[in-house]
Amino acid sequence: MASLKAKTPFGALRGLETFSQLVVANGQSRAIQKTPLHIEDRPFFPHRGILFDTSRNFYSVESILRTLDAMSYNKMNVFHWHIVDAQSWPVESKTFPELQKKGAYAADMTYSYADVKRIIQYAKERGIRVIPEFDVPGHTYIVGEVFPELMSCMNMQPNWDQYAAEPPSGQLNIAKPETVEFTNKLFKEYTELFTDNVFHLGGDEVNRKCWNEDPDVQKYLAAHPGEDVESLLVKWYAQVHDYLGSLNRTAFTWEETLFHSNYTPPMDTIVQTWIDEQSIPKTVAKGYRSIASPANYYYLDCGHGAWLSNWAAGNSWCDPFKTWMKIYSFDPLANITDPAQQKLVTGAEVAMWSEQSDEITIDKYLWPRAAAMAETAWSGKKDATGRVRTTEEVASRLHEQRFRMVGRGIGAEPMQPLWCARNPGHCNFPDADKAAVPA
Repeated sequence: MASLKAKTPFGALRGLETFSQLVVANGQSRAIQKTPLHIEDRPFFPHRGILFDTSRNFYSVESILRTLDAMSYNKMNVFHWHIVDAQSWPVESKTFPELQKKGAYAADMTYSYADVKRIIQYAKERGIRVIPEFDVPGHTYIVGEVFPELMSCMNMQPNWDQYAAEPPSGQLNIAKPETVEFTNKLFKEYTELFTDNVFHLGGDEVNRKCWNEDPDVQKYLAAHPGEDVESLLVKWYAQVHDYLGSLNRTAFTWEETLFHSNYTPPMDTIVQTWIDEQSIPKTVAKGYRSIASPANYYYLDCGHGAWLSNWAAGNSWCDPFKTWMKIYSFDPLANITDPAQQKLVTGAEVAMWSEQSDEITIDKYLWPRAAAMAETAWSGKKDATGRVRTTEEVASRLHEQRFRMVGRGIGAEPMQPLWCARNPGHCNFPDADKAAVPA
């Protein structure tokens, strides 16, 4: 006999997942051990997500649905869909249909309105929100393939590195009011397609040199004494943020909007911190909500080497590879002592940037590493006694979760030799407490 009580249908869904994880398989039999059990459970953070990049490389709808399944198995509840970027525009636009026609890699590498609605509904049935990201004004080269008149520093080869974080370069021209009009029309269209009340509008990695050398920007500044690129950017941000607010959407933005410009976002803005873990306390100290995604802990694309074709000796910018132990070791509340500020840290996301990943590799890149973050986001870093959980005690639990995911069709990579999983505590590093932990 088992009973389950929850305040919401999604709480009941998480409870059923807990039930499934209590079942232990032994040969042909399955049983729940150490009964009777009484479990009271609730999430530590309300936002437990994965950023999923479908622009650098394309992912089929089926691979996205499989990822949503795996997220539900790990009680994650936010699919942050980084749906477009500089390299491609795979999603249908009814307002600007040429964006997908010219911006997708191929006709069969696209997401129709029906595809998007299917993904949103599938996620909802599993207690997962779909938050879209349309990154502006940077990371927009692909827009220039359709509207070159809206752009600055388009594909500046071979010295792209002076104008962008990665090729191809290209940013919306913030001196032109037409770029605000274009952006607002996009926001209008996609806030109607994507139903969540939170909308991510990017704002990261804008390049000042790109605008400082743009003839149209310089012409505008010459005609408006006292203005400069910084004041132009503040004005541009204000216009698009205000319009998004008029659409009854809460803005979700990368930390550069707050820290690397003179713009002051509305106080209900959610700030995603990524440059390092120190950005989290800085964000909440200013009174903003923070979603923690520090690259030195939560970026899953790191450690696979450089992807630039002529740089054989190069490494990825965010080396080394983030092991599940590295991910599990991070506490988003570290260095935040004020209880009111701690409450402003509302969640965490691991980031699956896709320069070197596609649907063939996605399962092993995500799992079980994302599951390590999912546990800390659900349960916190400390147990009921206040003791910080160690990776050694988590290893057996995560092994079991990985086996369960594989049994449910998720191609999660192994953590250790099977012998280690069968002999807990026998694959530990001697004097690990004396060993250096990589930053």
